[in-house]
Order: sequence, then structure tokens, then C-alpha cells
Amino acid sequence: MTAFDFGNGLVPAHQHPNGGGWVADTATVSETAYVGPNAWVSGYARVSGYAMVTDNARVSDNAVVSDNAVVSDNARVTDNARVYNNAVVFNDAVVFDNAWVSGNAMVFDNAWVSGDAVVTGHANVYGRAVVSGRAVVSGNARVYGRAVVSGRAVVSGRDVVSGRAVVSGRAVVSGRDVVSGDAVVSGNAR
Repeated sequence: MTAFDFGNGLVPAHQHPNGGGWVADTATVSETAYVGPNAWVSGYARVSGYAMVTDNARVSDNAVVSDNAVVSDNARVTDNARVYNNAVVFNDAVVFDNAWVSGNAMVFDNAWVSGDAVVTGHANVYGRAVVSGRAVVSGNARVYGRAVVSGRAVVSGRDVVSGRAVVSGRAVVSGRDVVSGDAVVSGNAR
């Protein structure tokens, strides 16, 4: 039996034939997927299609990375999170809880996407931004800096939320709006 320490002691594991990265025997990684030599897939995580887990990236728990998605650098996808289609999660970004990142969306730098949040389309979440709760960031929207989008807020279109701005509650920001600095858009604001 081969074993590897994914951070909580040795567990039965093997090296993936496409890339050589470590995969827990409880995890599922398709032959077409790539797991780089320093990447890990642990727990009951699933990596399928032509998805890539590279560099020092970690996919764990019950997370799913599929289709042509890429998780790279020091990124983490954990809990029940889903990253699929052509989405990319990289740098030190973390996608966790039940969050979904899909389409051509990118989550990077030190951004966090959590809860039941969805980042989709061509949206970018980066810097130290946080998207949480049941928030949706879609279209060509950008959320960055230390911005927070939370609750059931929706940021879509070509919107920009930056700085220390907060969009929360059931607020909707759509079109080509810019919410920046220390601005707060909350409640049922449109």
C-alpha cells in the first residue's frame, strides 16, 4: 500500500498517471485530467474531464473540478465547492463551502468565494475580495481590492466593485456601474 500525508497523517494514496500529483484513494480523478507533481487531490474530491490541478494547488473534501477548469498556484478548492466549464482559480485564491465558479470566470490573488455564492460568465474576483452567502457575480463584472459582495446580492453586466466597497443584502448592481472606495449598497437597493 502506498500512502501520502495530505496534512492530517498518512492515508492510502497514489500518484496520478497524468502529471504525477498525489491523489487519495478515496478521491476520483479521471485519466484525462491532469494533476501536477506538487498538486494534491484528497478526501472524496473529484477531478474530471480535462480539468487541471497544477503547481501547489489543493482540491479536497467533496469538491469537484471538472470540464476544462484549472486550479493552479497555491489555490484551494475545498468543502463542497464546484469549479467547472473553463473557470480558473489561481494564485492564493480559495473557493469553499458550496460555492460555484463556472463559465470563463476567474478567481485569483487572495480572493475568497464561499457560502452558496456563484461566480460565472466572464466575471473576475481578485485582490482580497470576498464573495459569500448566496451572492452572484456574473457577466463581465469585476470585484476586487477588499470589496465584499454578500447576502443575496447580485453584481452583473460590466459592473466594478472595488476598494472597500460592500454590496450586500438583496442589492442588485447591474449594467456598467462602479461601486468603489468605502461605498455601501445594501438592502433591496438597485
